Amino acid sequence: MTGTTAEPGLGADPGTPAPGRIRLTQYAHGGGCACKIPPGELEAVVAGLVRRPAADGSAEGSPAPLGELVVGLDDGDDAAVVRIEGGRAVVATADFFTPVVDDPYDWGRIAATNALSDVYAVGGEPLVAVNLLGWPRERLPMDLAKEVLRGGLDAARAAGCHVAGGHSVDDPEPKYGMAVTGLADPERLLRIDAGRAGLPLSLTKPLGVGVLNTRHKATGEVFPQAVAAMTILNRDASRAALAAGARCATDVTGFGLLGHLYKLARASGVTAVVDAAAVPYLEGAREAVRDGHVSGGTRRNLAWVEPHLDAGSLAEEDVLLLADAQTSGGLLVAGEVPGAPVVGELVPFDGAALRLR
Repeated sequence: MTGTTAEPGLGADPGTPAPGRIRLTQYAHGGGCACKIPPGELEAVVAGLVRRPAADGSAEGSPAPLGELVVGLDDGDDAAVVRIEGGRAVVATADFFTPVVDDPYDWGRIAATNALSDVYAVGGEPLVAVNLLGWPRERLPMDLAKEVLRGGLDAARAAGCHVAGGHSVDDPEPKYGMAVTGLADPERLLRIDAGRAGLPLSLTKPLGVGVLNTRHKATGEVFPQAVAAMTILNRDASRAALAAGARCATDVTGFGLLGHLYKLARASGVTAVVDAAAVPYLEGAREAVRDGHVSGGTRRNLAWVEPHLDAGSLAEEDVLLLADAQTSGGLLVAGEVPGAPVVGELVPFDGAALRLR
């Protein structure tokens, strides 16, 4: 990570920054998955795009697709899944965001790991990815863009996933991510609508990267523990969940644990109970919240789930951490995953989709 001197933010004209003084997070209004469109607004936009299929499986008035859409827009799963011939399914997803850290190579690794995670979150294995790059070419050196792409390539290689080109545009803000295609067994998928009362909830990565990244953007402090967490592939967690017989999961990213768990509970028709004391956090996360390093995305997450949340007597600090907008977070699995802490359970719906204790 280079330097801690902040460069002018978006809208300013910093000219050509001096070598070693470039802070990528200062060139974007938000960072990582915290820059997502708020979940409530996003659902309102896509609501009219879900159409009941015709008798032949196609959307009304369109040609019949080549395969059966097994997972689509209905419940907001992490990736689309299409059943094809030969007892296989194709998994497709795309994810990109503005810089979450200042180091370009680390940002590339994090963004690629995050995009690959959507395939793992539905029980698939990534096969091929293409880069998605937006770059302010007159404000930032192209050598930095090369480092971002190198980081993404290394993350994909670690996953055993090909990278085959991509698309780039001249953009006022730097943005990077990937569109990823994978394969899965259509009879062994992880879906957010498959939760059942009586199942425990396992979380495969600690929370807290959101508040640490927000502190990093504000102060330039470097948090290796956050970078390490964000660059761990969810491959092993996904395989372990499938091996344990799990059929319901999601990854924890921009909508926070509470936002993603609310979507899971709503789709499955159950109440999700979270044991707040059992949730693991990265070192420094609580201190970051106490010092006020809470992103706007985190507060929007909490506002979205509050009408469906019984927070009991939990302190505001704890609730904010549970809503913290994560980037490249772990899997939240309905079932026990070896080595992962159990952080709650699914129970019959009792009037609130989320309950904290």
